[in-house]
Amino acid sequence: MTMKPVIQMFGESFLYSCSFDKTHAYEQFVPENVLVYQISGETQIYHQRGEMVLEEGQILLARRNQFAKSIKVPAKDKVYQCISVLLTNDRLQQFALDNDILCEDKYHGIKNILLEPNTTLKDYFLSVLPYIQSGKNVSKKLTSIKVNEAIQLLLEMRTDLESFLFDFSDPHKQNLEEFMLKNFHHNAPIKHFARLSGRSLTSFKRDFSETFKTSPATWLKDKRLSEAYYLIKKKSQNPRDIYLDLGFENLSHFYTAFKQKYGHTPAKIKLQN
Repeated sequence: MTMKPVIQMFGESFLYSCSFDKTHAYEQFVPENVLVYQISGETQIYHQRGEMVLEEGQILLARRNQFAKSIKVPAKDKVYQCISVLLTNDRLQQFALDNDILCEDKYHGIKNILLEPNTTLKDYFLSVLPYIQSGKNVSKKLTSIKVNEAIQLLLEMRTDLESFLFDFSDPHKQNLEEFMLKNFHHNAPIKHFARLSGRSLTSFKRDFSETFKTSPATWLKDKRLSEAYYLIKKKSQNPRDIYLDLGFENLSHFYTAFKQKYGHTPAKIKLQN
Protein backbone atom coordinates (compact mmCIF):
# COMPACT_ATOMS: atom_id res chain seq x y z
CA MET A 1 0.00 0.00 0.00
CA THR A 2 1.42 3.41 -1.03
CA MET A 3 1.26 6.07 1.66
CA LYS A 4 0.73 9.70 0.73
CA PRO A 5 3.50 12.19 1.52
CA VAL A 6 2.95 14.42 4.54
CA ILE A 7 3.44 18.16 4.23
CA GLN A 8 2.57 20.22 7.29
CA MET A 9 2.84 23.95 7.89
CA PHE A 10 3.43 25.03 11.50
CA GLY A 11 2.82 28.66 12.23
CA GLU A 12 3.69 30.95 9.34
CA SER A 13 7.30 29.92 8.95
CA PHE A 14 7.90 26.21 9.57
CA LEU A 15 7.34 23.48 7.00
CA TYR A 16 7.73 19.77 7.72
CA SER A 17 7.83 17.26 4.88
CA CYS A 18 7.71 13.47 5.18
CA SER A 19 7.53 11.00 2.30
CA PHE A 20 7.57 7.20 2.17
CA ASP A 21 8.18 7.01 -1.59
CA LYS A 22 10.18 8.95 -4.15
CA THR A 23 8.16 12.12 -4.76
CA HIS A 24 8.38 15.10 -7.08
CA ALA A 25 7.67 18.36 -5.28
CA TYR A 26 4.91 20.32 -7.04
CA GLU A 27 6.08 23.84 -6.17
CA GLN A 28 8.86 24.98 -8.54
CA PHE A 29 9.29 28.59 -7.47
CA VAL A 30 11.11 29.76 -4.35
CA PRO A 31 9.50 33.10 -3.38
CA GLU A 32 11.27 33.61 -0.03
CA ASN A 33 14.63 32.79 1.52
CA VAL A 34 14.51 29.39 3.16
CA LEU A 35 16.72 27.45 5.58
CA VAL A 36 16.41 23.67 5.16
CA TYR A 37 17.58 20.77 7.34
CA GLN A 38 17.59 17.28 5.84
CA ILE A 39 16.65 14.90 8.69
CA SER A 40 16.69 11.71 6.64
CA GLY A 41 16.74 10.66 3.00
CA GLU A 42 17.87 13.19 0.43
CA THR A 43 16.52 16.01 -1.71
CA GLN A 44 17.64 16.18 -5.33
CA ILE A 45 17.46 19.83 -6.39
CA TYR A 46 17.51 21.11 -9.97
CA HIS A 47 17.89 24.89 -10.02
CA GLN A 48 18.61 27.52 -12.66
CA ARG A 49 22.37 27.15 -12.45
CA GLY A 50 22.69 23.40 -12.10
CA GLU A 51 21.80 20.66 -9.67
CA MET A 52 22.73 19.53 -6.17
CA VAL A 53 21.83 16.90 -3.58
CA LEU A 54 20.93 17.73 0.01
CA GLU A 55 21.95 14.66 2.00
CA GLU A 56 21.02 13.51 5.49
CA GLY A 57 22.31 15.89 8.15
CA GLN A 58 23.08 18.71 5.69
CA ILE A 59 21.72 22.26 5.87
CA LEU A 60 20.84 24.41 2.86
CA LEU A 61 20.26 28.15 2.67
CA ALA A 62 18.33 29.01 -0.50
CA ARG A 63 17.76 32.54 -1.74
CA ARG A 64 14.40 33.90 -2.78
CA ASN A 65 13.26 34.50 -6.35
CA GLN A 66 14.46 31.42 -8.20
CA PHE A 67 13.04 28.45 -10.05
CA ALA A 68 13.94 25.08 -8.55
CA LYS A 69 12.59 21.56 -8.97
CA SER A 70 13.12 18.96 -6.27
CA ILE A 71 12.71 15.22 -5.83
CA LYS A 72 12.30 13.75 -2.36
CA VAL A 73 14.09 10.42 -2.02
CA PRO A 74 13.73 8.25 1.13
CA ALA A 75 16.74 6.29 2.39
CA LYS A 76 16.64 2.49 2.15
CA ASP A 77 15.83 2.10 5.83
CA LYS A 78 14.26 5.50 6.62
CA VAL A 79 11.46 7.73 5.40
CA TYR A 80 12.21 11.08 3.83
CA GLN A 81 12.07 13.88 6.43
CA CYS A 82 12.92 17.55 6.07
CA ILE A 83 12.31 20.76 8.04
CA SER A 84 12.28 24.19 6.42
CA VAL A 85 12.24 27.64 7.99
CA LEU A 86 10.86 30.40 5.78
CA LEU A 87 12.83 33.62 6.14
CA THR A 88 10.36 35.99 4.55
CA ASN A 89 11.21 39.50 3.40
CA ASP A 90 8.83 40.94 5.99
CA ARG A 91 10.49 38.98 8.79
CA LEU A 92 14.01 39.90 7.64
CA GLN A 93 13.13 43.57 7.24
CA GLN A 94 11.73 43.66 10.78
CA PHE A 95 14.85 41.91 12.10
CA ALA A 96 17.06 44.46 10.33
CA LEU A 97 15.02 47.31 11.80
CA ASP A 98 15.13 45.88 15.32
CA ASN A 99 18.88 45.28 15.14
CA ASP A 100 19.99 48.47 13.33
CA ILE A 101 21.19 46.55 10.27
CA LEU A 102 21.56 48.67 7.15
CA CYS A 103 22.83 46.64 4.21
CA GLU A 104 23.59 48.66 1.08
CA ASP A 105 25.43 45.87 -0.74
CA LYS A 106 23.72 44.01 -3.57
CA TYR A 107 23.98 40.23 -3.39
CA HIS A 108 25.63 38.70 -6.46
CA GLY A 109 26.65 35.28 -5.12
CA ILE A 110 25.19 31.82 -5.59
CA LYS A 111 21.56 31.29 -4.65
CA ASN A 112 21.91 27.90 -2.97
CA ILE A 113 24.50 27.53 -0.21
CA LEU A 114 25.32 24.25 1.50
CA LEU A 115 26.36 25.35 4.98
CA GLU A 116 29.27 23.73 6.76
CA PRO A 117 28.23 21.12 9.39
CA ASN A 118 27.33 23.07 12.50
CA THR A 119 26.19 21.55 15.78
CA THR A 120 24.48 24.76 16.88
CA LEU A 121 22.29 24.93 13.76
CA LYS A 122 21.42 21.23 13.97
CA ASP A 123 20.48 21.65 17.64
CA TYR A 124 18.29 24.57 16.58
CA PHE A 125 16.32 22.35 14.20
CA LEU A 126 16.05 19.64 16.84
CA SER A 127 14.52 22.26 19.12
CA VAL A 128 11.80 22.80 16.51
CA LEU A 129 10.95 19.09 16.24
CA PRO A 130 8.88 18.87 19.47
CA TYR A 131 6.40 21.42 18.09
CA ILE A 132 6.01 19.31 14.97
CA GLN A 133 5.68 16.06 16.89
CA SER A 134 3.01 17.56 19.16
CA GLY A 135 0.85 18.33 16.12
CA LYS A 136 -0.15 21.68 17.62
CA ASN A 137 0.09 24.97 15.82
CA VAL A 138 2.85 27.41 16.71
CA SER A 139 1.81 30.85 18.00
CA LYS A 140 2.88 34.00 16.14
CA LYS A 141 4.96 35.13 19.12
CA LEU A 142 6.85 31.84 19.36
CA THR A 143 7.27 31.73 15.57
CA SER A 144 8.84 35.18 15.67
CA ILE A 145 11.25 34.14 18.44
CA LYS A 146 12.36 30.95 16.67
CA VAL A 147 12.79 32.56 13.24
CA ASN A 148 14.79 35.44 14.73
CA GLU A 149 16.94 32.84 16.45
CA ALA A 150 17.68 31.19 13.09
CA ILE A 151 18.61 34.53 11.51
CA GLN A 152 20.92 35.40 14.39
CA LEU A 153 22.61 31.99 14.26
CA LEU A 154 23.26 32.42 10.53
CA LEU A 155 24.82 35.85 11.03
CA GLU A 156 27.05 34.65 13.87
CA MET A 157 28.06 31.62 11.85
CA ARG A 158 28.85 33.58 8.68
CA THR A 159 29.04 37.38 8.65
CA ASP A 160 29.23 37.31 4.84
CA LEU A 161 25.56 36.26 4.72
CA GLU A 162 24.36 39.77 5.53
CA SER A 163 23.82 40.82 1.91
CA PHE A 164 22.29 37.40 1.14
CA LEU A 165 19.64 37.99 3.80
CA PHE A 166 19.16 41.75 3.72
CA ASP A 167 19.42 42.70 0.05
CA PHE A 168 15.72 43.30 -0.63
CA SER A 169 16.05 44.51 -4.22
CA ASP A 170 14.02 42.90 -7.00
CA PRO A 171 15.56 40.86 -9.84
CA HIS A 172 17.09 42.97 -12.60
CA LYS A 173 15.47 43.10 -16.01
CA GLN A 174 16.66 40.26 -18.25
CA ASN A 175 16.62 39.50 -21.96
CA LEU A 176 13.16 37.95 -22.26
CA GLU A 177 13.87 35.48 -25.08
CA GLU A 178 16.98 34.08 -23.38
CA PHE A 179 15.20 33.92 -20.04
CA MET A 180 12.18 32.01 -21.38
CA LEU A 181 14.26 29.54 -23.40
CA LYS A 182 16.22 28.70 -20.24
CA ASN A 183 13.19 28.39 -17.96
CA PHE A 184 10.14 27.27 -19.98
CA HIS A 185 10.21 23.81 -18.40
CA HIS A 186 9.40 25.12 -14.91
CA ASN A 187 5.79 24.64 -13.85
CA ALA A 188 4.97 28.01 -12.34
CA PRO A 189 2.32 30.74 -12.73
CA ILE A 190 2.97 33.46 -15.31
CA LYS A 191 3.40 36.02 -12.51
CA HIS A 192 6.51 34.15 -11.32
CA PHE A 193 8.06 34.22 -14.81
CA ALA A 194 7.34 37.96 -14.84
CA ARG A 195 8.93 38.49 -11.43
CA LEU A 196 12.12 36.59 -12.21
CA SER A 197 12.52 38.33 -15.55
CA GLY A 198 12.55 41.65 -13.69
CA ARG A 199 9.15 42.88 -14.87
CA SER A 200 5.68 43.62 -13.59
CA LEU A 201 3.01 41.25 -14.88
CA THR A 202 1.68 43.93 -17.22
CA SER A 203 5.07 44.80 -18.75
CA PHE A 204 5.94 41.09 -18.99
CA LYS A 205 2.82 40.34 -21.05
CA ARG A 206 3.46 43.38 -23.25
CA ASP A 207 7.13 42.53 -23.84
CA PHE A 208 6.26 38.87 -24.37
CA SER A 209 3.73 39.70 -27.08
CA GLU A 210 6.26 41.90 -28.85
CA THR A 211 8.99 39.24 -28.64
CA PHE A 212 7.09 36.02 -29.36
CA LYS A 213 3.95 37.33 -31.15
CA THR A 214 1.70 35.25 -28.88
CA SER A 215 0.62 34.99 -25.24
CA PRO A 216 2.87 33.47 -22.51
CA ALA A 217 0.44 30.59 -21.81
CA THR A 218 0.16 29.64 -25.49
CA TRP A 219 3.92 29.85 -26.04
CA LEU A 220 4.76 27.81 -22.94
CA LYS A 221 2.35 25.04 -23.88
CA ASP A 222 3.61 24.88 -27.48
CA LYS A 223 7.26 25.00 -26.46
CA ARG A 224 6.88 22.22 -23.90
CA LEU A 225 5.01 20.03 -26.36
CA SER A 226 7.60 20.62 -29.09
CA GLU A 227 10.36 19.66 -26.69
CA ALA A 228 8.40 16.55 -25.67
CA TYR A 229 7.95 15.53 -29.31
CA TYR A 230 11.68 15.92 -29.93
CA LEU A 231 12.65 13.88 -26.87
CA ILE A 232 10.19 11.08 -27.69
CA LYS A 233 10.67 10.99 -31.48
CA LYS A 234 14.39 11.73 -31.79
CA LYS A 235 15.75 10.62 -28.42
CA SER A 236 13.39 7.66 -27.81
CA GLN A 237 12.58 8.80 -24.29
CA ASN A 238 9.64 7.43 -22.32
CA PRO A 239 6.72 9.89 -22.01
CA ARG A 240 6.31 8.99 -18.33
CA ASP A 241 9.91 9.99 -17.66
CA ILE A 242 9.77 13.47 -19.17
CA TYR A 243 6.36 15.08 -18.64
CA LEU A 244 7.13 16.42 -15.14
CA ASP A 245 10.53 17.71 -16.24
CA LEU A 246 8.85 19.69 -19.01
CA GLY A 247 6.41 21.49 -16.71
CA PHE A 248 3.24 19.40 -17.10
CA GLU A 249 1.26 18.84 -13.90
CA ASN A 250 0.11 15.29 -14.63
CA LEU A 251 0.39 12.57 -17.25
CA SER A 252 -3.26 12.79 -18.31
CA HIS A 253 -3.01 16.50 -19.10
CA PHE A 254 0.21 15.89 -21.01
CA TYR A 255 -1.32 13.12 -23.14
CA THR A 256 -4.41 15.20 -23.93
CA ALA A 257 -2.44 18.29 -24.94
CA PHE A 258 0.04 16.23 -26.98
CA LYS A 259 -2.68 14.46 -28.94
CA GLN A 260 -4.47 17.75 -29.65
CA LYS A 261 -1.27 19.17 -31.16
CA TYR A 262 0.14 16.15 -33.00
CA GLY A 263 -2.91 13.97 -33.63
CA HIS A 264 -1.36 10.99 -31.84
CA THR A 265 -0.59 10.09 -28.23
CA PRO A 266 3.03 10.25 -27.01
CA ALA A 267 3.00 6.46 -26.69
CA LYS A 268 2.05 6.03 -30.37
CA ILE A 269 4.79 8.44 -31.50
CA LYS A 270 7.28 6.38 -29.51
CA LEU A 271 6.01 3.14 -31.05
CA GLN A 272 6.42 4.60 -34.55
CA ASN A 273 10.14 4.81 -33.95
